[in-house]
Amino acid sequence: MYNISTMTPHKKYKLIDLFSGCGGMTRGFIDTGRFESVFANDFNSFAVESYKANFDKKGAHTVLGDIVEVVDKSSHTIPSADIVIGGPPCQGFSLLNKNRQGDPRRSLWFQFMRVVELSGARVVVMENVRQLLTSPECVEILDTLKQLGFKYIQKRVMNAANYGVPEMRFRTIIMAAKDNHISLPLPSHCDPAKRLDLEPNLLGTQIPQPWNNVKSAIGDLSKPIGTEIRELPSPLNLHFGRQPRPESYERYLAVPPGGNRFDLQRNRPDITPACWTNKPSGSTDLFGRLWWDRPSVTIRTEFFKPEKGRYLHPDQHRPITHREAARIQSFPDDFIFKGSKIEIAKQIGNAVPPLLAKAIGTEVLRSLEGQTDFSYVNETETLYQQLAAVKIAV
Repeated sequence: MYNISTMTPHKKYKLIDLFSGCGGMTRGFIDTGRFESVFANDFNSFAVESYKANFDKKGAHTVLGDIVEVVDKSSHTIPSADIVIGGPPCQGFSLLNKNRQGDPRRSLWFQFMRVVELSGARVVVMENVRQLLTSPECVEILDTLKQLGFKYIQKRVMNAANYGVPEMRFRTIIMAAKDNHISLPLPSHCDPAKRLDLEPNLLGTQIPQPWNNVKSAIGDLSKPIGTEIRELPSPLNLHFGRQPRPESYERYLAVPPGGNRFDLQRNRPDITPACWTNKPSGSTDLFGRLWWDRPSVTIRTEFFKPEKGRYLHPDQHRPITHREAARIQSFPDDFIFKGSKIEIAKQIGNAVPPLLAKAIGTEVLRSLEGQTDFSYVNETETLYQQLAAVKIAV
């Protein structure tokens, strides 16, 4: 990863975050020490309040509302900025959406591009589900970026675990720049079982470190306190549990370390839901336990429901807490979340992990300051190919 200390000192670049959510992506960019937020927009009021609490305490530049109306209204002037970042709602690209034809959310990337043009941004970073990369919309997005004068474009499905996030989270990342070459970030971490197969890469950097695991993120936390958000010092303020029904607790007890719904069915068929009994195949993550020594599965918005995925604590008989989910997503304990338990869970599950965003932000800085050339981009791509050759999820 490029050393930020060698860049132009003190200069701050102006950043716009669209579809910002609570601001996970902004947090990563700001953690480089070189960006400042000048405009943000989201349609979820609780996410906007979280964004304000962390990056805009005076509420001067964070706007609540539909992006189409925000851009069209003269009362909301889009400021000039160096970079526009964000992730237009992804349901239109998702395989979970079986009725994608005509989904208006698919065109929200166009509103994103309107802001890019109005702000005069020199760099763009767009984040979305992995399916975007092979969709017709991706071709349209790339063509639009070229029409707006972005000469240098990089795109790839990236795994957040390769950038220090203790979570297997795959997202399409598109990075584009007008003035200088831009590169995807070099992986800083990789599958520990595969790293010895790597040879030192052409850039002279160290072989990536082993993936961070669940224990590294949450192993120091005590058992949860209570079942509600409480006025406690961080991290305990979001480290609360649930009050499961007796039958639910019996189900937790039936799932061994690393187990899942199939273990529940073997050990306690009498309390296994009929829908699982009648479906002998399928996902091995449902009602599963996380492993201490591996990264987490993708944290989604209902991580507090073990029937939704592998969200049981590795050895305690409970789902993971909001604090544990936030840490797995690489949010620092001092990040402020606003709203109810359900709304905070949505913000955590929908966020870009700050550590991934920081890695991307570092490469954006390198491009903005003209320190990325074609040879660097080419050598970075060579490393990605080397990682792919040893079957590491890049």
